[in-house]
Amino acid sequence: MLKLQTTWAASLPLFRLRPCPGSPPTCGRRLPFVPICKRRMSTQAQPSFAPLPAAQSESDAGAAGYQFRLVSYNILAQVYVKSAFFPHSPSACLKWKARSKAVLSELKSFEADLMCVQELDEYDTFYKKNMENSGYSSIYIQRSGDKRDGCGIFYKPKSMELVQKEGIHYNDLVEKYVHGDHVNSGTSNNSSPTEEASKKADNNKHGDPNDPRFRLKRDCVGLLAAFKLNDPCDHILIMANTHIYWQVKWPEFSTILVLKMDPEWIDVKLAQAKYLLSRVSQFEKLISNKFNCKPSVMIAGDFNSTPGDKVYNYLVSSNSDSTDEAPIKLRSLYAANGGEPEFTNCTPGFTGTLDYIFLSDGSSVKPTSLLRIPRGDSADVQGGLPNFHHPSDHLPIGADFQLDLKFLMVVKGSDSQTRWRMDFASYYILLATFIDSG
Repeated sequence: MLKLQTTWAASLPLFRLRPCPGSPPTCGRRLPFVPICKRRMSTQAQPSFAPLPAAQSESDAGAAGYQFRLVSYNILAQVYVKSAFFPHSPSACLKWKARSKAVLSELKSFEADLMCVQELDEYDTFYKKNMENSGYSSIYIQRSGDKRDGCGIFYKPKSMELVQKEGIHYNDLVEKYVHGDHVNSGTSNNSSPTEEASKKADNNKHGDPNDPRFRLKRDCVGLLAAFKLNDPCDHILIMANTHIYWQVKWPEFSTILVLKMDPEWIDVKLAQAKYLLSRVSQFEKLISNKFNCKPSVMIAGDFNSTPGDKVYNYLVSSNSDSTDEAPIKLRSLYAANGGEPEFTNCTPGFTGTLDYIFLSDGSSVKPTSLLRIPRGDSADVQGGLPNFHHPSDHLPIGADFQLDLKFLMVVKGSDSQTRWRMDFASYYILLATFIDSG
């Protein structure tokens, strides 16, 4: 269980507001190329969680429940780390020996109970054992085909117990949706410049990009996990972690190599987002029936989609007038608490928000603080990432959560009868209210 950090940072602004989700998509901007002097990775920025005002007022009132911390982070797979792809980054901070220690140090510094990690490679040879030594258990799914990275979830057994898991292979869409109208010729979107850059965006090399079967076979993956929280109610949390597809184009002429995002794969990303939510919905029903409960649902990851684009709008479609509504109602953590970050991916070629944490409506967990994210004028992001402050081209996002102080409804049996359970804090608050009134 965690105690909220209350520091001077709480009075500082968390981030700059982006346009609301209904606004037209905003293109990622470019950062100026700024040479970075050679330093050591020891200058890494330290994470700071700033309490939310509403949570602070409840804390002052003495309302405290079970708490846990969640962080989501695309750590940039080492297999994609090449000086040709990141010419703006100091070569010393791109080497595996330095980066591995920096990423590991950063993961530990969050002191999180639950971490969703994307672009996770060297899992068996490095991260699994080192995170175990720090008190974490983990699950992992590697990308299909010849890809070496994947998605992982690290969690503290002292905070929660893994009770069910499933893997998501988006290649299943080849058979599931190939005869539908889910995949068309591309429209527009933004993407993160890493993974397939080594192929120099030769899309026609392995198939026809107009063939739905080829378009859908992107080797992307995700994880579904159900955790029983170590709180008095044994509340169950469903956690989904994913990395949605992206593609890049290389310019023919460039004095400094800058990756440009391919605008022609939005249909594939949207198909993956729809498949993700359908799997989450099915998993939620499975867990509800198996454990006779109403679980909370969170979805985290790198969605390679900016606020206001088709993928983002679909994920939060329950909050709009969209006719293409998702099977599960979601809200974005940061958008619901001040606005999406100014950016979560930061390179000279592209700077924008691609990473999100989504919460289901009616969830029994609520955020009490947010992980602060640097602004564009922050010294630690000048010139683009990765650098000696941040070992990835992405920034981590996260929050502290606590169980809502109210009765938790648990579905019981096939006769649809219900029983009510409450955590100890709720019990004492209710008891005190009864005494005061009587």
